[in-house]
Amino acid sequence: MDKLLQYGRELLELEIHEAQKLPDRLGNDFVNACQLILNTKGKVVVSGIGKSGHIGKKIAASLASTGSPAFFMHPSEALHGDLGMVTPNDVAVLISYSGRAKEFNLILPILAEMNVPVIAITGGLDSPLAKSAQAILDISIEKEACPMGLAPTSSSTNTLLMGDALAIAVMRARGFKEEDFARSHPAGSLGAKLLNHVRDVMRTGDRIPKISQTATVFDAMLELSRTGVGLVAICQDNNKIIGVFTDGDLRRLLLKNGTLQDSIMEVMTSPGHRIPENWKAVEALKSFNDHNITAAPVVNSEGELVGALNIHDLHQAGIN
Repeated sequence: MDKLLQYGRELLELEIHEAQKLPDRLGNDFVNACQLILNTKGKVVVSGIGKSGHIGKKIAASLASTGSPAFFMHPSEALHGDLGMVTPNDVAVLISYSGRAKEFNLILPILAEMNVPVIAITGGLDSPLAKSAQAILDISIEKEACPMGLAPTSSSTNTLLMGDALAIAVMRARGFKEEDFARSHPAGSLGAKLLNHVRDVMRTGDRIPKISQTATVFDAMLELSRTGVGLVAICQDNNKIIGVFTDGDLRRLLLKNGTLQDSIMEVMTSPGHRIPENWKAVEALKSFNDHNITAAPVVNSEGELVGALNIHDLHQAGIN
């Protein structure tokens, strides 16, 4: 057990030691690499083989999800037709620790003929890949964390970190915001929070708890029970809300010896809190929390009742 802990700690210490050298290596080449991506009118084509390929897929995915359209192209497949996906408007990010991957020796002349700029992520600063690149990102190491020096460990970690640095630097330069990120992650919790509006999650039609101004508390109780929203909106004939009556209001009324035959106009809360339909759902949640309430009617720009919303509707939509 002690040996296993020792092995794990030694690996982490070695990888961290090598990674700590990366910040000092960022300079003009890193800036050039970022500008090549920012200025491209096409896509970022990421390519690598072996462990570099696996990390290249992650780098391509990170770029694509942070505002830089990108895809991964396997070098072997590139030589058998996939180079047709590359256009002169693209920029290539080629990953090879040695910089001497045989596939790249065949790909680089074609990219040069197409005037596709190359960003090299490599430890081989005098390699054919580095010499063909317009920007070189140095991921060189003194020692792999693998005790045999064979399995890519420190070098693959450096590759991942350099790719992240590139993607996030470009993202920040673009002014990429949470809303932009959410559009590429609509199924995630962030997408639910930032993309959904109140109109997308509110209850509509017969599910809206609503009574007229001539109704009684008994009518309100029936509507509360029917819809289960937690409140009922009291409306004029033109569908304008004049007040609300909640489950809590009903309990307090009965404790004060009120009756179910009382006019709703005498016991409602007026005007009552309401939520605009064009608000983002996360704004509605904040409003609920700020006002210490769990439900509200939803109105359009004319102040007309168009829906109802409670805290459970928001939670079911993934907005917490």
